Amino acid sequence: MNDRTALVTGANKGIGKHIARLLAAEGLTVYVGSRDRGLGQRAVEEIGAGTRLLVLDVTDPDGIARAATQVVRLDVLVNNAGISPSLAPPAHTSVEEFRRTYETNVFGVVAVTNAFLPALRRSPHPRIVNVSSGTASLTWSTNPNPQFTPGSGGAAAYRSSKAALNALTVLYAQTLAEDGFKVNALAPGIRATDLNPLAAAAGDDPAEAARGAARLALLPDDGPTGGFFSWDGTPVPW
Repeated sequence: MNDRTALVTGANKGIGKHIARLLAAEGLTVYVGSRDRGLGQRAVEEIGAGTRLLVLDVTDPDGIARAATQVVRLDVLVNNAGISPSLAPPAHTSVEEFRRTYETNVFGVVAVTNAFLPALRRSPHPRIVNVSSGTASLTWSTNPNPQFTPGSGGAAAYRSSKAALNALTVLYAQTLAEDGFKVNALAPGIRATDLNPLAAAAGDDPAEAARGAARLALLPDDGPTGGFFSWDGTPVPW
């Protein structure tokens, strides 16, 4: 155990749970962010030593504020919580679906990050990792790439929300650089989680993606910031 502390949102399952497990194994005290108390407590018990439950719904401003008062200092924030309501193209996606998706994947990240910035500023080596998607890359969406077949306009709400998250990653990195922050985005690849039916049916091991997130969470001071990286550490074009 060391004196570093991390918060992983959406950590009661999937990639987030694996990230929490890896960071705890590195000796960090890890807050398992979960909007459901029961599921979060179960994850804490399964991961074991070094983890603590933090009830946190990223779409609930009052809940975020309460959670932030429970964390005095934070060294690592992993914005992992995300949703993908459907695989529909934009012309068949309602405004409400876009709004709901952005509420979690974009506005939730801003709300959580800003609420926990005071705690992160108390760290000598603050790190923020935003779990994005390779499908958010506009370059990959229109050109051959190693993760998916380009040319499809499906999952419009999810993919556009993650593209917005990428932009926020750059802006946070630029504005927090003087304070020693490292802020990066991760393209985890398609993983066997309940994010959507495609992921559940065709995804690879989520633990593999988690290793990429842990690497960015534990970057040395000469590591990159404002970058977009695949789970294996290779850069992803915006």
